[in-house]
Amino acid sequence: MGEALVRTLLAHGHKAVGLDIKPSDHTTVVGSIADRSCVRAAMDGVEVVYHAATLHKPHVATHSMQDFVDANVSGTLALLEAAVSAGVRSFVYTSTTSVFGNASRPPPGEPAAWITEDVTPRPRNIYGVTKVAAENICHLIHRRHGLNCIILRTSRFFPEEDDDKRKRDDFEDGNIKANEFLFRRIELADVVSAHLRASERAEALRFGCYIVSATTPFESEDLSALNVDAPGVVCRRVPAYVDVYESLGWKMFATIDRVYVNRAARIDLGWEPRYDFAFVLDSLRAGAYPRSAIAAAIGSKGYHDRVFEDGPYPVLE
Repeated sequence: MGEALVRTLLAHGHKAVGLDIKPSDHTTVVGSIADRSCVRAAMDGVEVVYHAATLHKPHVATHSMQDFVDANVSGTLALLEAAVSAGVRSFVYTSTTSVFGNASRPPPGEPAAWITEDVTPRPRNIYGVTKVAAENICHLIHRRHGLNCIILRTSRFFPEEDDDKRKRDDFEDGNIKANEFLFRRIELADVVSAHLRASERAEALRFGCYIVSATTPFESEDLSALNVDAPGVVCRRVPAYVDVYESLGWKMFATIDRVYVNRAARIDLGWEPRYDFAFVLDSLRAGAYPRSAIAAAIGSKGYHDRVFEDGPYPVLE
């Protein structure tokens, strides 16, 4: 996502400073966000900070808890304090729907979770814990120093294979991702547009925390049935999916346990996501999987320098 933001900002005629621990064609400064001297130098003349640097869930099994604290908590604090010192106008923090953790996983047979900004996070691992901590630090710096700050809790947009081996065994990768657009996935281009809208609205909103996910066709009255008979609910809400899926030999998940709701982001940010399940179906009818030009250009980055035999990365909850 960092590369997608740099590409887009440059294409819109802005100057962009890309800070990353690895060199690339879109990295201006090679360094860590936990390195305060590096951060201060990179912040010179900056008006808006898009903070997308993080250790992710795929790193939980390969990195220590201290690594997560250093990157996700201390690194965020370093950026925030440098932003205040540099007189930055707005700060946009990329968080994750993973902060909801156990709050988004009701027991089998119970109604699916309707996840809005009113749901209290209950993180399941060090990734979620440190992202919540970083969100709280953003709020603290906003209250103490008046820094305009918008937090975006993004749902899945990675192109890599699913980490759940059972799903990988039962579904084609495109089938998994298409299903997820109903409740927990977003296209990279829409993630970028949400960040741009957040920076444009930050001065007016001052502070805000928003879920950023594809617009769901579900309504709250669907929750009782979703976690019992998801295909039946999808057939009722989006009946056109049946023929499209049958032509591909695809299938719907038997149950759906949570729905991420983007209504607040659409209203407060004036954000208009383009990619949803209906868009996916239209693309599949035309013989193509829906992918934005920027997602296609960037491709898959992976999370580690080595390849694992049993999946895209080792899983440790």
